[in-house]
Amino acid sequence: MAELITVEDPDDPRLADYTGLTDVELRRRREPAEGLFIAEGEKVIRRAGQAGYAMRSMLLSAKWVETMRDVIDEARAPVYAVSPELAERVTGYHVHRGALASMARKPLPAVADVLRTARRVAVMEAVNDHTNIGAIFRSAAALGMDAVLLSPDCADPLYRRSVKVSMGAVFSVPYARLEGWPRALDTVREAGFRLLALTPDERAVPMDAAAPHRMERVALMLGAEGAGLSCRALDAADAWVRIPMAHGVDSLNVGAAAAVAFYAVTAGRPET
Repeated sequence: MAELITVEDPDDPRLADYTGLTDVELRRRREPAEGLFIAEGEKVIRRAGQAGYAMRSMLLSAKWVETMRDVIDEARAPVYAVSPELAERVTGYHVHRGALASMARKPLPAVADVLRTARRVAVMEAVNDHTNIGAIFRSAAALGMDAVLLSPDCADPLYRRSVKVSMGAVFSVPYARLEGWPRALDTVREAGFRLLALTPDERAVPMDAAAPHRMERVALMLGAEGAGLSCRALDAADAWVRIPMAHGVDSLNVGAAAAVAFYAVTAGRPET
């Protein structure tokens, strides 16, 4: 059982994991370097624990202590009880959900290990908006994608905003980072995947005509908001596919487009 520790000093060094959570650049550098990430809210904290991430500590407003009592009882890490005002001073924002946990990261698996048992994979290039990353992971989990691969310049899926938007889905979908872009896509192709680049370009084949759900192994490539996939990524693809648009709309937000495309990739998928 974890000890419940009341903290009243915002400069207490035991709260160091939670300082400056609104400083995006600082946290992007600091968290991977220190091997931690922040889970926010009851559901996300529980899902992180269920996924096997070890807790470093937990920070709770007093009114959340009873709600999280079972987690506290099972924790082997310190649990700090603080006032909402102190939590805001430490983190830099009003912690609406009243519960934060600092979790230890796991080593990322090798790309080959992720691909070994996968059949439907999402590949993201330069998606650096944390909200989009979280939305894409949530759709990937909900719609049956087996794994996610990230280009070297994609945002961190374990950044607090990504984890929160995904509602913890980042913990349930295996992911790995590709090294050497877009050359690393050859590794995906050599593993038996057909590389489909999602683009609004009129030269692309409509999703229904491409019928990706009938392909044995598919890697669906997604680009960043606005810019889309780079020319190099498009050139590396085996085929271009598009979601047909109506009413003069030229494209969808990448999070929405991913959800539609994932459904097209996984619908009618044979049982294994």
